[in-house]
Amino acid sequence: MTSELLNIIRLRLKRRKLDALLVTQPENRRYLSGYTPKDTSIQESSGTLLIPVKGTPFLLTDSRFLLQAEKEAKGFKIELYQRGLIFLLKRLLEQFSIKRLAFESHYTLHSTATTLINAAEKVGVEAVPLTGLVEKLRSIKTGTELKKIQRSVELNEKVFQEVYKGLYPGQTELEVAVRIETVMRKMGAEGPSFESIVAGGPNGAMPHAVPSGRKLKKGEPIVIDMGLILDGYCSDMTRTVVLGTPDGRTVELFRLVRKAQLAGIKRIRDGVAAKEADRAARDIISDAGYGAQFGHGLGHGVGLAVHEAPSLNRRSRKKLKSGMVVTVEPGIYIPGWGGIRLENMVAVTKNGCHVLNKDTTFLDL
Repeated sequence: MTSELLNIIRLRLKRRKLDALLVTQPENRRYLSGYTPKDTSIQESSGTLLIPVKGTPFLLTDSRFLLQAEKEAKGFKIELYQRGLIFLLKRLLEQFSIKRLAFESHYTLHSTATTLINAAEKVGVEAVPLTGLVEKLRSIKTGTELKKIQRSVELNEKVFQEVYKGLYPGQTELEVAVRIETVMRKMGAEGPSFESIVAGGPNGAMPHAVPSGRKLKKGEPIVIDMGLILDGYCSDMTRTVVLGTPDGRTVELFRLVRKAQLAGIKRIRDGVAAKEADRAARDIISDAGYGAQFGHGLGHGVGLAVHEAPSLNRRSRKKLKSGMVVTVEPGIYIPGWGGIRLENMVAVTKNGCHVLNKDTTFLDL
């Protein structure tokens, strides 16, 4: 963690009259420490950060991760627990006279939070639930982060282009999804940033369809939503393609979705409310009579996590800021027929936004 970032965290803790912050959310942990192991579930952690207002920050973990922790978490003192995190925490809280400990309540199981609160009380410490402190910092990307995200986007497009040229009628959705994730790893990705979506024909009416044994058919819209992780940073892209010649309805709806996407992109800039970008795209689709068929938000932030702040939807009160990276992904979903979605990633700038994607496969329609 850079001294500047550490100082920001400490200042925000001081303003809330907190003595330390306990970080358990994996992407937050990596963002602050450089420590890369993932958690297999919310019930099993590869490490927890303890950041006091004064003194050296700690990485608390077990012997399985000692060597990796020592290598990656520069500037953090590594403490191993033999009898569990809570037992070690109690000792450290007493040792460093921590009286008010903030914990990430949005990423802590109720049972874990209860155990933590009770254990803290026994040593005279108040455990205080806190949300969004690190996420707010993560939402504004540094120049280095933007470069990493751009490289992730570029590799994701190369994977898509490799898979796209090999598509043919008769392949199953699942076969295509497996190929996507196989090619990702062959080309150097750490893995997918989410489970790839391949949905042909009527299955495309489900925004988060699970690839099935259904075979792709000539002339139908096929929604492919995919993303990968490269150097820790995610990408996310959706293309709707047709094998063969699309019918008039597909072309009409595709061009409508593209028009909505362009309207959303045009509205994105520093200082604009996220819901305004959503409205700009949504109005295009609603005015054409398909408002009820566009149920999800326009987009979301992307970084160390594939879904992070900010959210671009009708309810969002947040304003976009320069340095944020968000998706722009309007769609139309018609039960029994299928769906059309087009998704690109953009970086918010002072005067607008920069589209990170270069793939133009969608122009085929």
